[in-house]
Amino acid sequence: MRFLLDPEQRAFAASLDAMLTSADTPTVTRDWSHGDHTSGRALWGRIAEAGVFALAVPETYEGLGPRPVELAVAFVELGRHAVPGPLVETVTAATLLASLDDTGPAKRLLPSLASGESTATLTTGPYALDADMADLRLTISARPPAPLDAGTPTELRLAPPPDHPPRPSLDPARRLFPTPHGGELLATGPPLGPALLMARLTTAAQALGVGLALLDKTVAHVKRRTQFGTPIGSFQAVKHQLADAKIALEFARPLLFGAALTMTEEDVAAAKVTACEAAYRTARTALQLHGAIGYTAEYDLSLWLTKARALRTAWGTPDECRETVLSGGGRRW
Repeated sequence: MRFLLDPEQRAFAASLDAMLTSADTPTVTRDWSHGDHTSGRALWGRIAEAGVFALAVPETYEGLGPRPVELAVAFVELGRHAVPGPLVETVTAATLLASLDDTGPAKRLLPSLASGESTATLTTGPYALDADMADLRLTISARPPAPLDAGTPTELRLAPPPDHPPRPSLDPARRLFPTPHGGELLATGPPLGPALLMARLTTAAQALGVGLALLDKTVAHVKRRTQFGTPIGSFQAVKHQLADAKIALEFARPLLFGAALTMTEEDVAAAKVTACEAAYRTARTALQLHGAIGYTAEYDLSLWLTKARALRTAWGTPDECRETVLSGGGRRW
C-alpha cells in the first residue's frame, strides 16, 4: 500500500499551511477561549473557501466528498496551527446527516455546512463543544433515557441554544456546554458508525498536526536555549527525547492515512490511539525541554500543550480505541 500523498494533496496541505500561518491563529485561539468568536468565524470562512468542510459532504448536497484522505490532510494542518472551533464535530455532523435514510434533513442542512455558512456541533454525551457559537447543535440520546450502546434506540435532535455557561475545560479553547435537551426530532435510530469513524479519523489527524507543531517548536527552542555556553539541543539526553517523539509521530502518520483509505473500525481506532498518544508524548517532552516557561498560559506553546491532552480522550479514550483494535472492530452500532 502506498502512503505518500500525491502532488495535488501536498499542494492542498501547503496552501492551508500558508493561509493559516498568515492568520495569526494563536490570537484567534485566545479570543475564542474568551468567548469572542469574531476572528474565529472569519477564519472559519477562509477554511470553508478552501473546501475543507465540503470534503465531508456528498456531491448530492453541494459538497466534494466524502474524501477521508483529503480530510486527514486538512486536519493535520488545522491541528498544526491549533485552529479552534468544532471542526471535528462539523464534519462528523455532516457525515451523520448524509447517512440518514430520510434525506430531508440532509437537503436542508448540508449545503450550508459545505459552504461554511453554518457551523455544527454534535454530541452523544453530557457536554457539547462550542454549543454557544454553533448554528446547528445536534444531539444523539437514548430513547428512553438509558446508556447509549449497541441496540439502544436513539434519537437525533436539532437542539436549542445552551442555557448554561460553559464548564471549565482543560483546553480553554474547547468550550464545553451542558448538552441542551429537546428540540426538533430529525431521525430515530441514526446510523452512528460512519460518523464515529469520521470523528476519530479527523481527531487523529488533528492530534498528529498538534504533535508535529510541538516538535518543531521544541527543536527550535533547544537550538536557542543555552546552558554552560552550549545549546541544550546538543546534549545527548535532549536528542534522545526529541528522537523518540519524532519516531512516535512518524509511526502514526502511515497509520492515519492507511485508515483514511480503508475506513474500517479497527484501522481508524489504531490511528486514533497512536496519533493521540504520540502527540501527548511529544507534549510532555516539549513541556520538559521548555522548562518553567512551558507552564505559562501566556506562552503560545500552552495552546498546543492543552490541545494535545484534550484530543487524547476526545471521541474515544486510548483504552476504548485499543479495545476496538483488539476485538477486531469493537462494538457494532
